[in-house]
Amino acid sequence: MKKIVYCFLFFSIALCSANETNDSPSFCNVVDDFIQSQHKFTISGYVTETGSKENLLGVSIYVPELKQGTTTNDYGFFSLTLPEGRHTILISYIGYATKQEQIDLTDNTVWAISLDSAAESLEEVTVTADNKVKESKVTQMSTVRINPLDIQDVPALLGEKDVLKTLQLLPGIQGGSEGSSGFFVRGGTPDQNLIILDDATVYNSNHLFGFFSVFNGDAIKSVEAFKGGFPARFGGRLSSVIKIDMKDGNKERLSGKINVGLISSSALLEGPINKGKTSFIVSGRRTYADVLAQPFLNEEDGKGGYYFADLNLKIHHIFSPKDKLYWSNYYGRDKFYSNFKDETSNDKTHLGWGNITSTLRWNHQFGSKLFANTSAIFSNYNFKITNEYEEDSEFNQETYSFNTSSGINDYTLKTDFDYFPNSQHSIRFGALATRHNFTPQRTLIKDDFTGNVDKTQELNSFEGAVYIEDDWKLTDKLRVSPGLRLSYFNYGGKNYVNPELRLAVAYNVKSDLAVKTSYSQMNQYIHLLSSSGIGLPTDLWVSSTDRVKPQTSQQFALGVAKDFFDTDYSVTLEGYYKHMNDVIAYKEGASFLAIDDLGSGKTIDWQDNITSGEGWAYGAEILLRKQTGKLTGWLGYTLSWSERQFDELNLGNKFFDRYDRRHDISVVGIYKPHDRVTLSATWVLATGNNYTLPNLQRLNFESGFQLRDPNNFFNNYDTEEFATGRNNFRGETSHRLDLGVQFHKRKEKNRERIWGVSLYNTYARQNPFIYTIDEDFEDFDDQDSSSDIRQKELKRTSVLLLIPSINYTFKF
Repeated sequence: MKKIVYCFLFFSIALCSANETNDSPSFCNVVDDFIQSQHKFTISGYVTETGSKENLLGVSIYVPELKQGTTTNDYGFFSLTLPEGRHTILISYIGYATKQEQIDLTDNTVWAISLDSAAESLEEVTVTADNKVKESKVTQMSTVRINPLDIQDVPALLGEKDVLKTLQLLPGIQGGSEGSSGFFVRGGTPDQNLIILDDATVYNSNHLFGFFSVFNGDAIKSVEAFKGGFPARFGGRLSSVIKIDMKDGNKERLSGKINVGLISSSALLEGPINKGKTSFIVSGRRTYADVLAQPFLNEEDGKGGYYFADLNLKIHHIFSPKDKLYWSNYYGRDKFYSNFKDETSNDKTHLGWGNITSTLRWNHQFGSKLFANTSAIFSNYNFKITNEYEEDSEFNQETYSFNTSSGINDYTLKTDFDYFPNSQHSIRFGALATRHNFTPQRTLIKDDFTGNVDKTQELNSFEGAVYIEDDWKLTDKLRVSPGLRLSYFNYGGKNYVNPELRLAVAYNVKSDLAVKTSYSQMNQYIHLLSSSGIGLPTDLWVSSTDRVKPQTSQQFALGVAKDFFDTDYSVTLEGYYKHMNDVIAYKEGASFLAIDDLGSGKTIDWQDNITSGEGWAYGAEILLRKQTGKLTGWLGYTLSWSERQFDELNLGNKFFDRYDRRHDISVVGIYKPHDRVTLSATWVLATGNNYTLPNLQRLNFESGFQLRDPNNFFNNYDTEEFATGRNNFRGETSHRLDLGVQFHKRKEKNRERIWGVSLYNTYARQNPFIYTIDEDFEDFDDQDSSSDIRQKELKRTSVLLLIPSINYTFKF
């Protein structure tokens, strides 16, 4: 067979040579292409940042003459197969100077590429404009990436740079109450968002009762949000995946950052343990609100306070060019405490919650086309309330303590493979296994009078999945990304096995214009029981059981992506429809403290407190974005609907969800006229949230007759208020303008000093934080009536009005 091929090639070359002067180049071109197709080689390696050796993910590796390229994976690895010969390769990444390399490809080649940060030169940032990854060239839709530098530049409440609040400024990702870092994606609920920090699930993402997120922006390397069209490698949630990666640590020199703000301070230190081989990064943050409040507390009121703290630690070691180890850790804690003490009694109350995550990852490269990552992961969330009371007086001697807690522990093993067989395919496959240990509630009561109670609800379950996906370039215009995920869940004797189909398609109508569509099936086996009327983290994570089915969803999306190559603007327009089954909610009157009798400690099974139903979410989103140059930012708009239906709620009728928000607009601008000043502004407008308010009264005859008004029979009975519909009142539309400015002063030895000033809600708009009903009594005895007329008024409370802040940052 080989002899036949060689004879054919020899004859073809001779024929082409003989016909050089003839007008028949097509056959020769075909022969040339065939010859080149028989000789292809692979370029593989890693892309890192110059000066720190930090791996860079999402870097574009592109060959213009062949219109072929790839991007680095989560660990900076790339693999690109090209025909033999000389090629020009462009390496580009937002915020870094573009590199142009020439290569004479005659064999498989390993490249170690380093990119220079353009943070110190605005002109270099502009260079990347023509070569970054374009929206119209990506198969995936409903996905956005946030540059960590944008998080640092956007004005923030009290100067606290917050990744989740920055994400809220993007279409389809909506905030909860005013100033909160909680978020809702495409009509979903908070538990339907999968938040991942270095492969570990973060179950509670809030500090300070929701005002700040748990992520220290100084330690973040990348942020990616998936709102739909989910790749098969992600699962377990219905609405979104927020993927956050920490920095690996500087392998070349010791560096750090200190930030001092109004309510908290943070510090970061990174550097080499073994230069070029082993690095570390550690960052910490703590609020001093409790310390600042102490001078304003009277001794009569007792001692009390609140603080939050978090700590990140990561170590990265390179065993060889093909073997690398990462160890990532996070610890975060919120604590509220009070202590009231007098001569005869002592009353202590503690409220605490927090996360712990730890991830050990091993990267291994099998040749030039296959990359693997294996992870062992631990994740913990715990919430606890403690009250201790002691009294020792002449009339009473009593000791009482009450403890209640809830939490979840996850133990996970997972392995992921990236396979690059050729320039048309990028295949990912893998598997994971997770052991869930739930404690929906543990109650411990010690009472000298009624005795002791120790009740614990505990659930153990197993979750597993295997997946495969491919980003397939069928032609220069058509790209398809099919995927399949098979998920498995076991609780007791109940097993759930569900296939999940994923599909994304992109077709380039023009080189800078693409039409995209996607479809995804999702299953969620763990649930969050949340009482929307409580502003504390009293949320219970629970498992699917034989009685509680997993939540499921199907989402369709259709959109267009347009790039303006000359100006580096991009526009995406998407419409989506999502149907959810077996979503859960508390029954009417149920709450976190599922206790009938504190004396006996009789508890209610949490499964008896919930009901399941259906959900619908649909809408449209538009995003205009500019990512390079002196002026960067975006404009986003969301039009959306979110509905629910439960047999045991709202008389079985469909109703709008609490965070159903019809309109959401955000405008973000960051302007850097030179390297000494950064100006920033954000303006947001959002339709109000929904609330359930009583709108009718009825007589309560069971309360008995009480003579209050002899002239009016009905006034002699107590009344009960009730609402005829769930979420029957929509709050006012809120909007605000935030402004910020940073002054930079660079010094020798890579040192920099930054002063930041910001104004939150600059024009002091009274946006609703909460609504309450006030009741006043008017006495009409002077009119020969003994009745009191109750006047009720709906009152809006606004708390975040024109809040200035200042912070100081020192880098070295």
